[in-house]
Amino acid sequence: MKLYKCIGILIVFQIIILTVFALTVMKVKTPKVRLGAINIQSLNSVPATPSFDASFTTQIRVKNPNWGPFKFDASTATFSYQGVPVGQVIPKSKARMRSTKKIGVTVSVNSKALPSSSDLGSELKNGVLTLSSQAKVSGKVEIMSVTKKRKTAQMYCAIVFDLSTKAIQTLQCE
Repeated sequence: MKLYKCIGILIVFQIIILTVFALTVMKVKTPKVRLGAINIQSLNSVPATPSFDASFTTQIRVKNPNWGPFKFDASTATFSYQGVPVGQVIPKSKARMRSTKKIGVTVSVNSKALPSSSDLGSELKNGVLTLSSQAKVSGKVEIMSVTKKRKTAQMYCAIVFDLSTKAIQTLQCE
């Protein structure tokens, strides 16, 4: 009788341990995509003609909070001014478990593709330049070679350049 009681307690204990393990470690979370620090290489603007030309480097960071690697496909981070995009490729890669993959990119943006009806002239006269950045990274999270879940991480950032100091005024990401 004692033997059956011990076996029953052991089985209940193992079920509790497996349930806690399944609800914590095996839960697949959505990775996060963010922009790192922006280093301006050149920033030129002419309010009279309204035009700008900017070049900067930044890091696109893919943070994986899971207990397994996040293998993501090649995708695009788009930097744009009032909806006119300049694409930047994010290569196919892998973020290891509970770590951040940092991808360095160089971005060149100019106003050549903008329509003449844009508000660029008034914005440049105020001494600021506002760009937006969007990225969508899709891939699979693999946990303990057992569970493979498809996840998509998205990012939207607003970047405001101060033209007088040629520096970043604000960088706000969602």
